[in-house]
Amino acid sequence: MSPRLFRAPSDTPGQRPERPLRITVDGEPVDGVAGQSIAGVLLAAGRTSWRTARSGAPRGVFCGIGVCFDCVLTVNDVPDVRACRRRAADGDAVTTQTRAAEDEDAVTTQTGAAGDGDEPAVRARTAPESRGDRA
Repeated sequence: MSPRLFRAPSDTPGQRPERPLRITVDGEPVDGVAGQSIAGVLLAAGRTSWRTARSGAPRGVFCGIGVCFDCVLTVNDVPDVRACRRRAADGDAVTTQTRAAEDEDAVTTQTGAAGDGDEPAVRARTAPESRGDRA
């Protein structure tokens, strides 16, 4: 099976010309077609996973409809973008991310310096014992 190399018999050439686009993924250029999701561009380039879970297991597209968050990555410095939901745009800078790095930095990146008294922006990623006096 090919991700996009063969046209379906019902496709009529010329109705909608394919416009090529290029994104960078961790500094590497990856080519795609306008209208593809970022996940589609990555899958067409042969990348089936782009992050790892805490266990070290590879993660990529699981549900493909934006429910599971297995395909999250950083796009143009915006973290936790679901690759299956975001259309690729020419020039997008995509950075892969790992769950382990997110967990370690969840408090300091969301609140600024550790121990400054601010509440974390994302409580679900922060263990109760790391929130100070809250249980």
